[in-house]
Amino acid sequence: MIIQQLFKVIFLIFLFALFGFVHSVLASEKVKVFVHKIFGKGIAFYRIGFNIFSVITLYLIWDLAPHPSLQIYTLPQPYDYLVLIPQALSLVGAVWCFKYISFREFAGLSQIDRYLRRQYSENELDEIYTLRIEGPYKYVRHPIYFFSIMFLLFRAEMNLFYLTMFTSFTAYFYIATFYEEKKLVRMFGDIYTDYQKKVPRIFPFKIKWLF
Repeated sequence: MIIQQLFKVIFLIFLFALFGFVHSVLASEKVKVFVHKIFGKGIAFYRIGFNIFSVITLYLIWDLAPHPSLQIYTLPQPYDYLVLIPQALSLVGAVWCFKYISFREFAGLSQIDRYLRRQYSENELDEIYTLRIEGPYKYVRHPIYFFSIMFLLFRAEMNLFYLTMFTSFTAYFYIATFYEEKKLVRMFGDIYTDYQKKVPRIFPFKIKWLF
């Protein structure tokens, strides 16, 4: 029984690692440049296609992957309702983040709108990036990841499948920041480098090896 659970966990980690790898490759500038050479301004549809592909693949992993069944804990009433408070605060935090970045740009809707209005730049690859060190971005460099982790962390019941998923997502969020920040340093130079020195990466406290 334990061996079966272990194999399920290992296979699940492999699936999430594969998802993370494919997600990172498709988000890379090299792939976007390649797509742009083939489709030109049609790359305006890349971001929304990328997001749809990510949602579908995650759903398939969630639905079809083996589910380790070991139950770790179940909160009794009324404590099971208390976890809704930090979850709600995390959702509010995510909305707060999108006050300083464009949700439509993030989702890929603005790119399509510019394409349909014939305003899409010839050299434009994907998102239009802006650096605004305001709101939650004054406290962490990647607040959307922080609020996503907080939302996933608080749960009324925890089994081995969900714990594996949560751990895999948290690891992916952290690893993804390194690739994202290489691009941001190239785009914004010393301004972003100074920002890295002053503001923590994901969590709003300073731990040297988490930078």
